[in-house]
Amino acid sequence: MFQRPTFQSPTFESPKFQSPKFQSLVIAALLAMPLCALAADDKPRTPQQERMATCNKEAGDQALKGDERKKFMSDCLKAAKMTQQEKMKACNKEAGNKALMGDDRKKFMSECLKGPAKS
Repeated sequence: MFQRPTFQSPTFESPKFQSPKFQSLVIAALLAMPLCALAADDKPRTPQQERMATCNKEAGDQALKGDERKKFMSDCLKAAKMTQQEKMKACNKEAGNKALMGDDRKKFMSECLKGPAKS
């Protein structure tokens, strides 16, 4: 009568997995994975992150360690913050560059002054 075929799961010794096309596909997929991970991290850095990166680089350049590094980082991050007057000046200049007038200017200035310090 009818004989039911037996199913064997493919093994890596199978000719399917040894074909050059398949191996090329696997290699391409493995090489693409890190690129996908990098593409997912394309968010722009916040001003705080920029300050941290700058201060961290300076501390590294000076080869600071331990408490000296902590103190330097603290001082560096405090110095990088803008005063309210500096924010006002920077936002005003940016609004002028964009030629904003009336309600658009008011809205922009409000958002700019509320936002993180620009340095």
